[in-house]
Amino acid sequence: MPSSPYGLSPEQEEFRKVVAAFADEVVAPAADEFNAAGRFPLEIVQQMGEMGLFGIPFEERHGGMGGDYLTLCLAIEELGRVDQSVGITLEAGVGLGAAPIAEFGTEEQKERWLPELARGEKLGGFGLTESGGGTDVFGATRTRAVLDGDEWVIDGGKQFITNAGTEITSLVTVTAMTGPAEMTAIIVPTDTPGFSVAPPYRKVGWHASDTRELSFDGVRVPVSNTLGERGAGFRQFLKTLDDGRIAISALAVGLIQGCIDECVRYAGEREAFGRPIGANQAVAFKIADLEVAAQTARQMTYYACWRKQQGLPYKREASIAKLYSSEQAVTAAREATQIFGGMGFTTETRVGRFYQDCKILEIGEGTSEVQRLLIARELGV
Repeated sequence: MPSSPYGLSPEQEEFRKVVAAFADEVVAPAADEFNAAGRFPLEIVQQMGEMGLFGIPFEERHGGMGGDYLTLCLAIEELGRVDQSVGITLEAGVGLGAAPIAEFGTEEQKERWLPELARGEKLGGFGLTESGGGTDVFGATRTRAVLDGDEWVIDGGKQFITNAGTEITSLVTVTAMTGPAEMTAIIVPTDTPGFSVAPPYRKVGWHASDTRELSFDGVRVPVSNTLGERGAGFRQFLKTLDDGRIAISALAVGLIQGCIDECVRYAGEREAFGRPIGANQAVAFKIADLEVAAQTARQMTYYACWRKQQGLPYKREASIAKLYSSEQAVTAAREATQIFGGMGFTTETRVGRFYQDCKILEIGEGTSEVQRLLIARELGV
């Protein structure tokens, strides 16, 4: 892969190679099986934990690697290059499960929950979206939390929550209305009475990613489980989504690169009219266009990471990266399927899985329409 002008160090280049080898040698050979079965790849996730991938951006004293956000995105990109379900499991486990606690939690909360999340021994989720809510998160939140002595009593439900019901899921951070126009984030351990998860959704793609609906029926947790400050939930999830958009962009870059890798191989192997199909400009030009998209999307992603790491404003750059990368990923999957012809429309090929997986990239962590709105607002429109 080409280096970025935004600060890839030799250590990061070496780290990328390690994750790429793991993706090629461990994830790719098993991907067909666990995606076809709709099975969460627990064994692979545990190996990722042993490699330290779930702790990349967290402090060593909390079980992390002490790395930066770009290093995390390199890992997401490489995993997403061979399988999107595994890539999103890492993205959500770090960005939605552990990062809010690392970013906004008290020292006591970090010491209690972060180490096992950072080591990948446990997974966490983030319960934000509700039925009928979609983009209107604040106005549509119906989940309520009421104080009863030194406990929160939570009632309501969430939907489309990633990593919510795996064998190693230990907690979900939930946004709830705790007063008039007041949203608070609360950490809910999954073994709390009244907390339940529905069976996994039957999704178009991301078949091996755990995605479920959650219910809260008189769930009681200590007030000390309040993430940071009461009433800070809205601000917290906005920051969490900004970071998540960069990570989803990295996942999309991985999908585009995966399409290129598969198309280059297939164009050299598949023959039509007595010569490899790559000798036809119609095919070669499609692959060239995919390479342009991959290089551009990658640089946008790295630039957003760089701004974040420099302490500069990055909301606009995160939205630009996510918007461009996700839309180009959909184009890449469509064009790769066209190059593969009938075989591209089967899940026996990696591009067939990419075709199933790509569309959600334009929806998760804020739709393309939301990204355009945010970009326009940042421009003062």
